[in-house]
Amino acid sequence: MRALRGAGHDVMAVRDVRHGAPDEVVIRLALKESHVLVTEDTDFGQLVFASAAESPGVVFIRYPANARQDMARVVVQMIEQYAQKIAGRFVVVQPGRIRIASRTRES
Repeated sequence: MRALRGAGHDVMAVRDVRHGAPDEVVIRLALKESHVLVTEDTDFGQLVFASAAESPGVVFIRYPANARQDMARVVVQMIEQYAQKIAGRFVVVQPGRIRIASRTRES
């Protein structure tokens, strides 16, 4: 989060405003505030895809402990490079790979 703030991004930490809130409340708060949700919580994938919850966009960070030294830099670069493409999408960021998917299945 410090890296995103340091790069000039508007960042709100859930723990500062709604600590312990259920995932559905966190998604609604992000939507209300027009913030993309950045998380390591796998439950948000289930919430966004399975229940088709409306979302401002979710960035799911999937980094193992041995690769975390690069994580902040990669997340900041990804947000700066793909800012216009992540709104309303589900993005998975992992070492060496970024996947951007629609929330819903397109036919």
